[in-house]
Amino acid sequence: MLDIALKISLALVLIAILLNTYRLSVGPDMPDRILALDTMYVNSIALIVLMGLWLNTKTYFEAALLIAMLGFISTVAVCKYLLRGDIIE
Repeated sequence: MLDIALKISLALVLIAILLNTYRLSVGPDMPDRILALDTMYVNSIALIVLMGLWLNTKTYFEAALLIAMLGFISTVAVCKYLLRGDIIE
């Protein structure tokens, strides 16, 4: 039962990543593209966690934490650059 739920979840997350890729490439303006990229980070974290559950290993969870930290920092940096024109004050 868990195997079926994991396969369905993987398929749905992959569809969400494809939709995010579309919004990232076609987005009407820059804030929409930044939001699509941030959502893609969240979906990639979900994909890695699901793969860790499916393969029953702990190393995938560490990779998901690393991507979460990098995704947060890069989103903050890009938003500061767009708002102020400078990342470091």
